[in-house]
Amino acid sequence: MSFPLLTAAAVVPAIGAIATAALPAAKRTAAKWLALLFSLATFVLALVIAFRFEPGAKDPYQLTESHAWIRDFGVRYELGVDGIAVALIALTALLIPFVILAGWHDADPLEEATPNRRWRPTQGFFALILAVEAMVVISFEATDVFLFYIFFEAMLIPMYFLIGGFGDGAGQGGEERAAGRRSYAAVKFLLYNLAGGLIMLAAVIGLYAVTADQLGTGTFSLQQIVEARAAGKLDIATGTERLLFLGFFFAFAVKAPLWPLHTWLPGAMGESTSPVAVLITAVVDKVGTFAMLRFCLQLFPEASSWATPVILVLALISIVYGALLAVAQRDIKRLIAYASISHFGFIIMGIFAMTSQGQGGATLYMVNHGISTAALMLVAGFLISRRGSRLIADFGGVQKVAPILAGTFLIGGLATLSLPGLAPFISEFLVLVGTFSRYPVIGILATLGIVLAALYVLVLYQRTMTGPVKAEVRSMPDLRVRELVVVAPLIALLIFLGVYPKPLTDIVNPAVDHTLSVVDKKDPKPTVQVNAVPGGGRHGHAAPDQDVEAAK
Repeated sequence: MSFPLLTAAAVVPAIGAIATAALPAAKRTAAKWLALLFSLATFVLALVIAFRFEPGAKDPYQLTESHAWIRDFGVRYELGVDGIAVALIALTALLIPFVILAGWHDADPLEEATPNRRWRPTQGFFALILAVEAMVVISFEATDVFLFYIFFEAMLIPMYFLIGGFGDGAGQGGEERAAGRRSYAAVKFLLYNLAGGLIMLAAVIGLYAVTADQLGTGTFSLQQIVEARAAGKLDIATGTERLLFLGFFFAFAVKAPLWPLHTWLPGAMGESTSPVAVLITAVVDKVGTFAMLRFCLQLFPEASSWATPVILVLALISIVYGALLAVAQRDIKRLIAYASISHFGFIIMGIFAMTSQGQGGATLYMVNHGISTAALMLVAGFLISRRGSRLIADFGGVQKVAPILAGTFLIGGLATLSLPGLAPFISEFLVLVGTFSRYPVIGILATLGIVLAALYVLVLYQRTMTGPVKAEVRSMPDLRVRELVVVAPLIALLIFLGVYPKPLTDIVNPAVDHTLSVVDKKDPKPTVQVNAVPGGGRHGHAAPDQDVEAAK
């Protein structure tokens, strides 16, 4: 029996969460180092998974594990990874150590613990981060629908406590009002995602009932369902398939988040500490877009095609709406939150463009958006902690007193607006090309998001970093060693993947091709202009399915 590598990648951070939470209240420093150690061990396991994975292999899922779990209901403990899952597991495992380092002092108590005061905020903070990591990793690995659903919902619990229990201390109106805002943001996050999860649960039960009726034995196995459909053994009625699709998609659209189900995100990110905000948008939200590729498209191919026009319109609205609201923001963290809504619109648009360029670009966008948003938000967090305010108007001239901080902030911002040479550019380019080849109007309108991104990023930098030095920032220190250790690798990765994205594309492309084959979609052939030639001939457009050489 081979070593259960996928299980280990999820179990190690779970053990780390338990061990960190169990440390005595006085062992705050030990808790930090222990959490960091377990996160690094998880990263090593993620690297082993990536190196063991063979792109282009015959089997769509590798390193698989399968064991009976709840036999009476057909629930199995099934894990497996394709190229998309490998990339996102690596992203998650990469970011968590930086999240821990960036939040090194975010949960330090205001006073020492006493025999009558057993609350351990430091241990709790880092234990919750590791718990989220464990649940996200197994969500990327699960190929049993019910197993995925359990952890898709379970991750809401530690996230609720991270949002509601730990604030950034930079809000306006005093600690009591700040605590009230955190509580409201945490409850809104929980209610939105629970509502989506309950609707998905009904769809999961419906899927089981359909498989039990047609296959004789109910199953939640993604591979079994896909294979049964391909063999003609499972034929879900059109109306039923569309209802089941909507149940799954609604939950994933809330998590993603897609307009108009996005309203929980700005509050959750704004009231969280910056590391927790990174955890939300760079890690947890990726589960929603990943699940659209793995479950929505593969389980319900006909319904996915049926819903595509509406979803593309919603994605386009997310792109433009999020960017417009980002332009109007006065709060740095809420600006980054609305920018993320716009970026998730690009990701969802690429997924449902149903082209290899679109879906490949969307997967790269998930990874590159995670890195760029982490870089920008963490540097913004360092900036906010120095000034004690999130308001853009409270800054000015920072580049003169903290040039390294300003420089890293600029690179993170330029990556957010997808500047050529930085990692998100190739992702956005592929999404737009893939969308334009099948839906040219949507592709053209989506480019407005690029223009608006340049506007909100450059205006943010101008108002915070340039101009006269405000008195409140005159003594602001530059980035410290710990902060440089957090930011420098992310900046280097943005540049490396911007210049040489091949390591990612080699892993991702075969998985994208498999998904398109399940949905029975092929890239549209280009239309070729046929010009009149002297002495005869014709002038017009070749049919999309006409051979290019014949058209010539």
